Formats: sequence, structure tokens, C-alpha cells
Amino acid sequence: MGIESFCSVDAYEPFWDWNLTWHTENPDFTQCFQNTVLVWIPCIYLWVCFPVYFLYLRYHDRGYIQMSNLNKAKTALGLILWIVCWADLFYSFWERSQNIFRAPFFLVGPTVLGITMLLATFLIQYERIKGVQSSGIMMIFWLISLSCATVVFRSKIKHALNTGAEVDAFRYATFCIYFILLLVQLILCCFPERPPLFSETVNDPNPCPEFSASFLSRITFWWITGLMVQGYRRPLEAKDLWSLNKEDKSDEVVPGLARNWTKEWAKAKRQPLNIVYSPKKQQKPSDSNGDVTEEAEALIIKPSQKSSEASLFKVLYKTFGPYFLMSFLFKAAHDLLMFAGPEILKLLIRFVNNKAAPDWQGYFYTGLLFVCACLQTLILHQYFHICFVTGMRLKTAIVGVIYRKALVITNSARKTSTVGEIVNLMSVDAQRFMDLATYINMIWSAPFQVILALYLLWQVALSTFAVYVTIDKNNILDAQKAFVSLALFNILRFPLNMLPMVISSIVEASVSLKRLRVFLSHEELDPDSIIRGPMTAAEGCIVVKNATFSWSKNDPPLLNSINFTVPEGSLVAVVGQVGCGKSSLLSALLGEMDKKEGYVVVKGSVAYVPQQAWVQNATLQDNIIFGREMNESRYKRVIEACALLPDIEILPAGDKTEIGEKGVNLSGGQKQRVSLARAVYCNADVCLFDDPLSAVDAHVGKHIFENVIGPKGILKNKTRVLVTHAINYLPQMDTILVMSDGEISEMGSYQELLKQDRAFAEFLRTYANAEQSMENSDTNSPSGKEGKPVENGILVNEAPGKLMHRQLSNSSTYSRDTGKSQHHSSTAELQKPLAEKNSWKLTEADTAKTGRVKATVYWDYMKAIGLFISFLSIFLFMCNHIASLASNYWLSLWTDDPVINGTQHYTNVRLGVYGALGISQGIAVFGYSMVVSVGGIFASRHLHLNLLHNVLRSPMSFFERTPSGNLVNRFSKELDTIDSAIPPIIKMFMGSTFNVIGACIIILLATPIAAVIIPPLGLVYLFVQRFYVATSRQLKRLESVSRSPVYSHFNETLLGVSVIRAFEEQKRFIKQNDKKVDENQKAYYPSIVANRWLAVRLEYVGNCIVLFAALFAVMARNKLSAGLVGLSVSYSLQITAYLNWLVRMSSELETNIVAVERVKEYAEMEKEAEWSIEQTAPASTWPEEGKIEFRGYGLRYREDLDLVLKNINVTINGGEKIGIVGRTGAGKSSLTLGLFRINEAAEGEIIIDGVNIAKIGLHDLRFKITIIPQDPVLFSGSLRMNLDPFDQCSDEDIWRSLELAHLKNFVSSLPAKLNHDCAEGGENLSVGQRQLVCLARALLRKSKILVLDEATAAVDLETDKLIQSTIKSQFEECTVLTIAHRLNTIMDYTRVLVLDRGEVVECGSPEHLLQQKGVFYSMAKDSGLV
Repeated sequence: MGIESFCSVDAYEPFWDWNLTWHTENPDFTQCFQNTVLVWIPCIYLWVCFPVYFLYLRYHDRGYIQMSNLNKAKTALGLILWIVCWADLFYSFWERSQNIFRAPFFLVGPTVLGITMLLATFLIQYERIKGVQSSGIMMIFWLISLSCATVVFRSKIKHALNTGAEVDAFRYATFCIYFILLLVQLILCCFPERPPLFSETVNDPNPCPEFSASFLSRITFWWITGLMVQGYRRPLEAKDLWSLNKEDKSDEVVPGLARNWTKEWAKAKRQPLNIVYSPKKQQKPSDSNGDVTEEAEALIIKPSQKSSEASLFKVLYKTFGPYFLMSFLFKAAHDLLMFAGPEILKLLIRFVNNKAAPDWQGYFYTGLLFVCACLQTLILHQYFHICFVTGMRLKTAIVGVIYRKALVITNSARKTSTVGEIVNLMSVDAQRFMDLATYINMIWSAPFQVILALYLLWQVALSTFAVYVTIDKNNILDAQKAFVSLALFNILRFPLNMLPMVISSIVEASVSLKRLRVFLSHEELDPDSIIRGPMTAAEGCIVVKNATFSWSKNDPPLLNSINFTVPEGSLVAVVGQVGCGKSSLLSALLGEMDKKEGYVVVKGSVAYVPQQAWVQNATLQDNIIFGREMNESRYKRVIEACALLPDIEILPAGDKTEIGEKGVNLSGGQKQRVSLARAVYCNADVCLFDDPLSAVDAHVGKHIFENVIGPKGILKNKTRVLVTHAINYLPQMDTILVMSDGEISEMGSYQELLKQDRAFAEFLRTYANAEQSMENSDTNSPSGKEGKPVENGILVNEAPGKLMHRQLSNSSTYSRDTGKSQHHSSTAELQKPLAEKNSWKLTEADTAKTGRVKATVYWDYMKAIGLFISFLSIFLFMCNHIASLASNYWLSLWTDDPVINGTQHYTNVRLGVYGALGISQGIAVFGYSMVVSVGGIFASRHLHLNLLHNVLRSPMSFFERTPSGNLVNRFSKELDTIDSAIPPIIKMFMGSTFNVIGACIIILLATPIAAVIIPPLGLVYLFVQRFYVATSRQLKRLESVSRSPVYSHFNETLLGVSVIRAFEEQKRFIKQNDKKVDENQKAYYPSIVANRWLAVRLEYVGNCIVLFAALFAVMARNKLSAGLVGLSVSYSLQITAYLNWLVRMSSELETNIVAVERVKEYAEMEKEAEWSIEQTAPASTWPEEGKIEFRGYGLRYREDLDLVLKNINVTINGGEKIGIVGRTGAGKSSLTLGLFRINEAAEGEIIIDGVNIAKIGLHDLRFKITIIPQDPVLFSGSLRMNLDPFDQCSDEDIWRSLELAHLKNFVSSLPAKLNHDCAEGGENLSVGQRQLVCLARALLRKSKILVLDEATAAVDLETDKLIQSTIKSQFEECTVLTIAHRLNTIMDYTRVLVLDRGEVVECGSPEHLLQQKGVFYSMAKDSGLV
């Protein structure tokens, strides 16, 4: 034979000899086998890996590593190994010259080995040049080489000890040197090299240790241990987290997906796709249950060819597929190894039965079992790691792409997805993909496992034991068949359980995929519809020729044939009635509308002040600078010009004060001025102002016009377009555009328009008398787009309670030192002393609790399920597992039944009992699954209702302090966890607990000696688990907390998207979003690695249990029956998986129960007073007269702040009309807050018709007073629902109120009349119209006391006049309190209250106060009324 002649000269040495290797007490390989196979295995491995690895290194360059001592040592050893191998070769040549002929092997072996060692040395250097710090390929090579050499080494020693054997001294010596060098190489390989030059980690303050970790450390996840230790010693904080790896960061991940999607989308767009936007809600009268379809989906009409839809799946696959494919290989290797267990078990049982077999075989099988289990562990967790990292990148990419898309979609598309829905895409749908990534391989892996298991079962026990023993009397059930089958059944159980989960996960993901695809396919704004050129002298700064605009491609045009030219540096006013298209015109110039035809040029950069100020949750200074360079002197000038100095004085931390979400702690006027300052600061060539003066007092308005907008203001050389209702500034304009019904009806200077003597001149004459009084008044311009159904995403969903609550203490409370002079020498003085500055922060970031989750949280959850259900489920679990243990023990007794005449007796009894136990198991499983699922639904309903109830009962201050992101997070993510994550975790946790206990009992029964091993291993387990949970729980909390800012920032962006686009700040916002997502993933990444860390540690403990169970079985093989050995080992094989699950589930349970903790947290917040109190409820007719008395009344916003109102003593008689006036921040709105008990009195009391309002329920009070708020609030729903939420009025009443509110014509022109759908926040009505809806709502309620909070700020003069007359006639017998800045509206009131710094300074009839020449007189003078 060929190989034998290769091994020896005379071909007498056999290649393989069973008697030498297997059937012996002292096994060994033949010389020939040692000299060929054992030498070639490592060589073949390295040469096979080399081409692939070489190419991989070529294209993955991580930087150059400098030569280190470690590297020098490795290289030197590699060269010495080569010399040692070739020394053997030359020795063989020398022997030839001495006429000693050796077998061909002695020449070939050393040659091949030497060349392989050279290759290894080359790779060591090549890896260094390419920046590999620790190499897995080389590590495995040295390990294989050493293993093979060890076998040879043992054989050589055995041979040498054999007396009388001749020894080849030279080759023995070289081999010993070779062996020692291999050992040293392997040890050196365990240490990592230093990081490459110029790598990112060098300048990173807290780099992730993963890259610089050695190969061993990476496969066992040892590198995270430092963080685990830290987390065990003290709760982790955000600053302890490592930076993300470069390839996981947003700026690496997102552009890839965005690029691929753009390509795919462009391809699909070539074939036209019809998208139809379905209306917000389809009212279905036929539905008795009033089921209204909530989600507004873009309906895609089936295109003719299927191929035209852009496939998001294809894009995701393209982007993340290559990295993810690695997981396929790992998974396949793991699945194959999994079946090694039962096969080795078969051999082990055969060994126990065969008393003649030599002992070492038993130990050999035990070792083999252990090695297989360990390999399986390492491979499985590499697989999981890849899956989780892919999932994480998927989420990052999807969130990033959604954010980028939200900045470019058109307004009509924006309307189809409410803010809530878009946030949902980010939170829930992105999460679905993350979850799917870990499961998707089960799609092929599960069937593969099932098929393999069935094939192996077929060889053993036909299908199951029952069929097997009944088919044929001679089929006896012996231990080998029974327990190998049982082990295979256990393997089968997992894929069969997983498949339904995977399928449901895939279904969910495909729904999410479709939603994402629809969102990402929305039409985008056409960046080229407006030509934005650099400044040149030609034509004018803004040129519009024959332009027609609409809000979306399919809408009728809103602005028709617009023609005008604005020369550079001129000041243009746009005037017209409510809803005539003024704001739309500005939107059109910004490119926010769809241009149907015509030509529009806007030269230079643009600044924009929207009608509703958009304020970010950032410091005041950041809001003004808005990402530009800080320029001290310019900043100072802007602040002074915009009249912000006094406000900055009042704010707790000066201009470093944090402004709450949507500017909750600023008054309407302050928000508007901040918005204005932002536009002025950015120094743009063109400024578009959408009615910024309506929200400020008269004197401030005058100041702003003179210092900013007017001919002498800061912006005098810029091109300015001002939408306004204030007539008194019109004479100073260069040009006035008069709009009506979406067209420019007149155009020219003030004088020209008067000469033309058309509608505008008529209008001016009518209001000439009111002209002076028309100075801008401080009302929070309620908002939106006075125009048609749009809203440049500005006002969205104000918290309902915000109605009257605009100034938070901090803006209204005057600090004690307002006596300071108003002039500052530097901005440094704008900032209050540091101590004060940091002590005050408005919004509370989500905070993470620390320490163990308290037992009460679990108890709360059990109570939410119901205690009966909780204990019932525990009882059913017990039943199931007792039945399971009993049936397997019964099986082992059955297999030990003696075989007489080739058959077993009692087969029927055995089978009957076994069957009965099986059926009872089934019933118990069904029972507890049902009970836990139903219980979970009960619990989440209970917790959700509780949370909702509590949040709605929270005082207003809670909504101001709490960013919307936190609320969204609680209601979406945390409740989703309680809904869908906790019940299955509880099921698995209970299951694994009982399984582990059961397995330990069985192993102890079979081999009592195991009692020595199990408790210590149990302790190790407990320790590792406690150690892990401390860190993992805190990471989960940090991850939850860092998720809120992502949502808050996203919400904010959606609200201010038109401002961001106008200022061209998209890049900066995208960067901010990326940063926030990375911050969130920074906490998520260590948590997945910690999970792997734990699993690897635990499975090793489990593998030790397998090792000892098998070892004790081998040691006691003479005393044990095969049945017990089978039972014990098959249980121990499962115990690894169960223990692993147990710890994962207990930690999952603890990390997920945090959701319950966070939901409960809001339940324990302070609440408002009771809604209704039986004992003190006033009569149903109260208040009959409407008399209000303030007695020594005082109010403060928070315990730690000064009084905002103090010492108010006023009596208002029924039916009086009272005007309340005062500068911004004087406490006007605070008075109304006190009346509604939005804030409780700090001192004194308010009495209405003899009832102390503090003593009755809130509903009883609030139901009887009506307010028309400063910010009109509408809810999404029909117009009728908004006017009459409690369905108390007839249609006639409603139409009558609309007529009185001057809305009748508008509403009758709507196709759906009263059923017209109001968009979220009423965006599809202009601001003025919304204000009128609020008036109509007040008219319908007809209460005795009416409060008007600057309610007519956003309407033009005509409408304002009409409203005032309506109020006079309709509320004649009522007590009316009006907060006003337009003083002319209250000149005919009974009395006027003048507030200043929270005190009543004057009170009396307007005529009387004017004669007094006091504060009221000076205000009237500012307004030009005197």
C-alpha cells in the first residue's frame, strides 16, 4: 500500500492498528500515523486558511502597529521553529551520505513543516502591518500544532521508557525543542499587540476595550469584566460607558442605508406610483361600536407592474447582509455540534453495558462530551453577538433614516403621519427589526434541527416508545434507545417552540417594514422649486412671476397668479383678513409649498419668524444663536433691540436659563421675541416675519419695530417681508401687499394705496380712529397658518392643560434685584452668579433608579394580575414539572426491566402509566400558558389605565417639568414591555426554575456522590448571576433613560421643521439626532455583551455539571444500571441550557420589571385636588350671580419660589365687565390660574357667590367657568366634538353660536360642515379661525363667569370689533374678566384692574384711571389712546 511504503523503507510498518489504538488498556497510534497525519493536520489548516485570510487583511486595514518586544519574540520563535524543522531535513541528508536510508517521510515531513512555519512567520508580520492586535487564525494554528505534537510527545516518552528500545537521540532532541517552542508561541499568542498608530482609540477618553482585547478574551467576552466589576461595586453612571466602536456609530451606519435606499427609491420612482392620502379619520356611521380608524395610512393603489415598489427589505439586506452572513456559519456549526451530545451519550451507555471495555474509554467519552459542550458554547455566543450587533446597527440606521426623511417630506405628507405615528416608527418599528435580527436564522436552523433529529431518531427508536414497543413483541426498550431518544426529543423541543415565535416576529417585522416603506416613500419637497441664488444687483431680491402654489400635488391651488418684486433692502408689509393666505405666501417663499407654475427667485440667505414661535428645549442663548458662531457684541445688540434684557434679568440663570419644551416657561410675548432674536442674530439677507408683533405689549412692539424691523432698525439694509395686522406701521413701509382669497388684490406704497381708493383705503378710513390703539398687543399669538389646511408643522398637540397656563413662575416672578440698571457692559453680567445658575433647571431629565428592584414592584405586578391567578399559575407549573420528572423516572425503571425470552413483561402497565403522565403534563402546560397570558393582559390593562388616570390627574407643573419624550417613552416603550415582554419571560422563568431543580434531583438520585459537586457549582452560579444583574439592570435603566431625549428631540424637530429648513440648519439637527442615538446605543451595547459574558460563564458551569455527571457514572459503572446512567446524563445535558435560560430569564425579568417600576413612578406623583367632593358640592344652579371676591389672595408656582401674586383684595360684582392690564409678567394670567385652581392659593381665598372655591371639587368649579384661552386649543376630531364635547347641544344651537362667532360662512363652505375633521392641534384651520372656534365653544357653554385671555390677538381689526360686540350682547348678565393688551377693547368696561409685579396698583373705571395719570394712563399713552 502507498502510505505504508511512504512511512518505512521496507513497508512493514502498518498505518493503523486497532489492537494498538483501541482494544487495549494503554492506547497509542502507530509510528506511521504519527509521522504523517499528525504532522500534516496543522499544515493543511494554515494553507487552507491562508488565501482567504490574506485577502481579508488586504481590504481591512486598521493601521500600522509598531514593532514591539512581543512581536519580535513571536517572529524570532517562528524563524527558530523553521530552523529546527530544517535541521531534521539536513540531518536526513547527512544520514544518506552515511548510507543510512530512511523512509521518504523523513525528507517530506520536515520540508512541509518548515515551509509552513515560514508562512506562519510571514503572517505574524503581515498582521502587524495591517493592524491586527490579536489573531484568531494563528491562535488556532498554534493550538492544533501543539495538540498534535502532544500526542507524538507522549508516544516518544512511552517508547523511550520501554527498556531495550533504540532511541534516535538527534531527532528526540529536535522534537523536544520544537514542542517547547510551540508551547511558548501559543502562550505569546494569548497576549494582544499594542494599538495601531493613528487609531481612533488613541484620542478617545473612554475607548471600548474590545478591539485591543486578545482573541481568547474576545471569544470568552473577558474584556467586559472590568465594567462588570465596576457595576457590582457601585451603580453604573452614564460617564462609565465606553464610546461606541466606529462601525456601530450613526455616522458610519446611517449613510450606507440612506445611500442604498435612495438608489432603490430612484429606481422605483421611474415607474410612476400613485399615492393617495386617505383622510385623517373615516367616520363610519354603520359601525355601532363607533370604531373609528385611527391610523392615517397612505393608501397605495396597486400599480400595474409589481416591480415598481421600492423594496426596503432588499435595501436592508444589501446594507447589513454581508456582516450578518457570518452568523449563518456559526449557527450551522453549533447545530451540528448539538447532535454530538446524544451520539456520545449512546456510546457512553454502550460502554456502561459492556463490562469488558477498558476504563479509559469512559473517561475519553466524558472528555469528548465536555469539549463538544464547550465548543458549542463559544460558537453559539459568537453567533448571538453578531446577531445582536446587527440588530443594533439596524435600529440606529432606521432611526437615522426616518429622522433625515422627516426633514424633507412635504407638508401634505406630514399631515398623513401624525407626530405620534412618526415617533412610533422610531420606537416600536425600529425595535421590531432589532428583535428579528436575533431570530431570523431560526427560519432555516429550526427545520434543519428537526430533520436531523428525526433522522437520528429513525435509526434508534422508530418514532416514539409507544409505537416502538407495540409494533413487535421483540422490540425491547433498553437504556440506550430510550435515553438517546429522550436527549434527541429534548433537542427537538427547542426549535419546535421557537418556530411560532419566529413566525410571529417575522409577521410583525413585515408590518413594520411596510409602514417604514410607506413613510420613506412620501413625496419630498422639491429643493429646486425656489431658485436660491447668491446676492446680485439684478432685478430684485425676491422675484415672483405668475406663480401658483398649493400644499400638495393633488390639492387645488391656494395662492393664484402671484406677481411681485422686492428690491434689495426694502421693507414690505403683507396685510389682509383672517385666512386670506398671508402666512401661506411666506411658506411659498420658503419653498414649503408645491409650486404648480411660475418662477420664484429668493437671493441670499433667509431668516424666518413663524407666527407661532418655535422654541427649543435648550438655553435661551442657544435658542438665539441657533448653531451660529458666538459674537459677543452682536449678541448684545440683538438682545437689546429685541427687548429681551429685562426678561433675562428676571430669568433664574440669565441667558443660560434652560427653556422648557415648547417654551413652557416663557410667556407668549417672550417666546415671540426669542424667535425674533434668532432671526436677527443670524444676519441673513432676507427676513420673513409672520406677524411677530401681535404677541407683545404695545410699548414693546413699538420698541421692536423701531430697533429691529423699521427703517432705522438693525435690519435696515436687509430685505424684510412683514405680515401684520397693525395699521399704525403701514405708513413707514416701502411697499404694501394687500391679499384676499389667495391673490394679491392691491399693491403699492401707503400713499399710492390711499390714492387708488379701493377696498384697502376704505378699510383704513373705517379704522383710522382705532389706528393708534392698534399698537401691538402682548398676546400670545395663537397660531398656525392663517391660511388653508396646513401648518408648517408648528403647533402640534399642546398639552390640553396648557390652556391658560403660559407663564411659568420663573418668567413672571420678578427677582428681588430688578432695580439693577438696564445697561450691561458685557454679556458676563447677563449670567447670574454661578451657584444660582446651576441650581436651576426646568425640565427633569428622565432619571434612573439604582440598586435592586424592590420586591414591592413584583408584588404590585402580581396584584395587577390578580393574586388568585398568580398562585394558580404557580400551582400548575408545579404539577407540570412533577409529572415530567415522574414520567422520565418511570422510563428509567422500564428500561431496566429484565429481558426474558427476548421480550419484556409489564409492557402494557409501563406504557399506560407513561401515557397518563404525559397527558397530565399536556393539560398542565395548556393551563398555565392560558393563565399566564390572560393574567398578563389583565395586568397591562390595569397598569395602563392606572398610568393614564394618574397622568391626567397630575397638576400642570408636572407637564411643564416633564419632557414629552418621557411621557411617550412610558406610554409606548414601557407599556409595550409590560404587554409583550413580561408574560413570556415569566413563563420561561418559571419553567427553567422547575427544570433546573428537577434535573438536580435526578442527578442526585442516580449518582448520590454528585452531592459533593452540585452545591459548590450552585453557589458559583448564584454569585455570577448576582454579579451580572447588578450591571445589566443598571445598563437597562441607563438605556431607558437615554432613549427619552431621542424622542423629545425628534418631537421638537417635527414641530420646528419649517424653521430648521428656512435657516438651513438640517445638517446640525441631523448631527444632534445621531449623537443622541449613539448615546442611547452606548448603554445598549455593553448590555448585550454583558449578556454574552454571563451566558459563556454560566454554560461553562453547566458544562462542568455534564462533566461530573458523566464522570461519576463512569466511576460507578459497576454499581449503576444503564437506565440510571442514561437518565442522569440526559438530564445533565439539558441542565446547561436550562441554567442558562434561568439566569437569562431571571435577569431579563429583573431588567424588564423596571418598566413596571417606571410606570408606577408616575402613579406616585403629586395629584391635583379631588375632582368632585360629595359633601361640599355646590348647588347645580351655582353661581347664580357671578360675584367674585379675592380676599388677601396670594399665589406661588412652586414651594421654592417667591409669591407671584400677593395681597389681592378685590370684589367683582355679578355682571361686571372687568379689564385686567399690566406689563408682561405682571401676573395677569396668574390671576386666572388661581381662579381655575390650576395652581392652589398660597394664602387667602377666592369666594364665588358665597362659596370658597378651595373647598369644592375641581370639576364642580371648572365646569362653571369658561375661558377663551390665549393659545386656542383644538383636539383632533370633528368640529362638532370640539364645540360641544359632551353632546349637550342641538345642531341649531351650534349653528347659532357659529353665526355669533362669525364662522358660519366658513363652516357652511366646508364639504363636511360640522363633521369637518380638525387635524392634530387644529392645524388645518388658521390661527384666527381657531380663536373663533374657542369663542363659539364659550358661547355654547353660557356660564356665569367668562375669562378672556388676550383672546383676539390673532384676528384682524374687523373681526376683533365684531367679536367684542358679540361678547357685549351675548354675555350681558355674565361677569367677564378680560386680560388685554389692546387697551381699546376694554375702554368701555365697568372697571379696570392694573397689576404690577403681582399686586393691584390701580382699580377703577377707565375714565377715572385716566384722570389719575397713573400706570394705566402711561400705558394708554404708549398705545396712543390719549
